[in-house]
Amino acid sequence: MRDVLTFHGVTLRYLSDRGPVTAVESLDLSLREGERLVLLGPSGCGKSSLLAAAGGFLRPAAGAVLLDGVPVRGPGPDRMTVFQEFDQLLPWKRVRDNVAYPLRLAGIGRREATARADALLEKVGLRGFEDAFPHTLSGGMKMRVAIARALAAAPRVLLMDEPFAALDALTRRRMQEELLRLWAELRFSLIFVTHSIEEAVLLGSRIAVLSAHPGRLRAVHVIPAGTDDAERARMGVQLRGLLLPSDAPAEEMTDA
Repeated sequence: MRDVLTFHGVTLRYLSDRGPVTAVESLDLSLREGERLVLLGPSGCGKSSLLAAAGGFLRPAAGAVLLDGVPVRGPGPDRMTVFQEFDQLLPWKRVRDNVAYPLRLAGIGRREATARADALLEKVGLRGFEDAFPHTLSGGMKMRVAIARALAAAPRVLLMDEPFAALDALTRRRMQEELLRLWAELRFSLIFVTHSIEEAVLLGSRIAVLSAHPGRLRAVHVIPAGTDDAERARMGVQLRGLLLPSDAPAEEMTDA
């Protein structure tokens, strides 16, 4: 598989009240074509900063982010982001128009944009809700709309920043399964940020483990296709060993 997006020696910094803070330091990592790459690490390790850099919203202090070998200079429809917040939709637009919005911005005619939006809404299980407004939807339904909107532009890379973290456990698992089903059908290239070990081993085809602040690449774990639940559980134990000290309290070691 060829590399789609590459972090080459990337260091990310931001300003705080105490001065410059290094979020990520000297990181080398690539996303391959059609891959589900999970960024896993504790809070504050720079996962979301890396996603912002990939999306073109944050410029590296050192190194470069490359998309198909070309430096990323800013945001673009070739990289679409799904955030954690439920209220990332345009509240004054109906569901169909939310999904069609990036297509209309790209100059696609209303009829084609509407047809593509309706097709994606059917894929995410929202047929019949095309004319609803976002405030009438549940959290899980809003997230489905956000995913459909991101996929509408057929991006080279889909970026997801802990999109299911605020959902209840049952809805979260259902959305994880929906994402895997969509990926199996559309085979998009995905970078998914999480601090949940269970979510990482379920959704990833590769897991990049980051150290605590500042984020550095500690290890990359491959999850082969066809891995069963017992093997995923074993991998989860290995990942806990990388992320948590041996004397960590039990509640810290069951982050899901």
